[in-house]
Amino acid sequence: MQTGLLTRFDISEARVRDLVSDTLGASDDGELFLEYRESETLGFDNGRLKTGAFNTASGFGLRAVAGEAVGYAESDDFSEAALRRAADAVGAVTRGHSGRYSEPPARTNKKLYGDLNPIGEPSFAAKVKLLEQIDAYLRGKDDRVRQVSASLAASWQMVEIVRADGEIARDVRPLVRVNISVIVGEGDRQETGSHGMGGRQSFGDFIATESWQAAADDALRQALVNLQARPAPAGTFDIVLGSGWPGVMLHEAVGHGLEGDFNRKGTSAFAGLMGEQVAARGVTVVDDGTIDERRGSLTIDDEGTPSGHNVLIEDGKLVGYMQDRQNARLMGMKPTGNGRRESYQHVPMPRMTNTYMLGGDATPEEIIASVDDGIYAVSFGGGQVDITSGKFVFACTEAYKIEGGKVAHPVKGAMLIGNGPDAMHRVSMVGNDTRLDTGIGMCGKAGQGVPVGVGQPHLRMDRMTVGGTEA
Repeated sequence: MQTGLLTRFDISEARVRDLVSDTLGASDDGELFLEYRESETLGFDNGRLKTGAFNTASGFGLRAVAGEAVGYAESDDFSEAALRRAADAVGAVTRGHSGRYSEPPARTNKKLYGDLNPIGEPSFAAKVKLLEQIDAYLRGKDDRVRQVSASLAASWQMVEIVRADGEIARDVRPLVRVNISVIVGEGDRQETGSHGMGGRQSFGDFIATESWQAAADDALRQALVNLQARPAPAGTFDIVLGSGWPGVMLHEAVGHGLEGDFNRKGTSAFAGLMGEQVAARGVTVVDDGTIDERRGSLTIDDEGTPSGHNVLIEDGKLVGYMQDRQNARLMGMKPTGNGRRESYQHVPMPRMTNTYMLGGDATPEEIIASVDDGIYAVSFGGGQVDITSGKFVFACTEAYKIEGGKVAHPVKGAMLIGNGPDAMHRVSMVGNDTRLDTGIGMCGKAGQGVPVGVGQPHLRMDRMTVGGTEA
């Protein structure tokens, strides 16, 4: 790592450590979180470059934890005066509190990303040229293409976590994303298709000609499929979910319910069910922040805990929650490396990294052939989930009718409706083709957004409710 962020203060590193120690000495936990971030975004829309932005941001956040109370102050001013004001503010929660400062997180020798910085390579001009090529390529592929949008985004984040006991943890986090969407039309009808890809690496693999052309082809394919789609039927159907991105439903309808804070407060549909059968046998769900180059992966979380491979549901039984340090302590459990925050301006909380279901022994072809009358959901768009009840609604962006064990015509407007815990019990076949999404996931919680990964194999879910648009 390059020059430490502690050197940005106008006082010595020893003086910063002393202030942190004095402030957090009576707390149960807490830290000084420092961040430096660079970000770049280019957007090409309707034949021209519409946006081009480069930003830097840096600052610190000081947190003191006393039982269930949290004091937090942040600033972009690396001065002793700003740090002292922050210390005074967070000290309010520790006055009269006689906590014992928690043991530090375990150390790790792993360093997922080195000092890789994806910004600047390729050059700004080369990125603009690439976006122009994507636009021209799609417009030349089919005369039904009416609009093309493409974007490139990259960020590079350095973090430093200083504890009152003198422990310091550091991490470097690169992130890139390429997104392509296309609108096609025939007469008055227009439909959209899209494809995104990215991860914690450089742009290299994603902007290779064969890579961006495959992404553009897939966006166009999806748009043309939707152009021919018929209104989706409404009713109760057996559902086949595709592998990869459809795991976003698992993330939303189940994953959030397995975060420690919701379970400690008893507001999750999974609260109090540890060791119980919460899904069908054969369903195993993990959260793994250690997978190299994946969008949700981290060397350490934003409290300094090394990320891990955490089994949440094993063969249908609830065996674990995702924990940050505060909720783990209050629940008598261990932190799992899931304490994440959007930036130095935010407090950490239990968040997912890469959450996915492990594979079974059925082939995708066998799963589809087993359904006489159903819906094959290949991709999802937006959705809504109530964590407390587990109820969800998800819109399918690419779906097909299954008739007699075969994929028939595409359908438009299908909405999958259900309840997370109930839906997990309706899984009757698990495919052998687990894969993660292509690197596009972003998760929102309590006003904070963090990059995540999702995934699953093909699944059969019996007798699910589908909202449709068929007259």
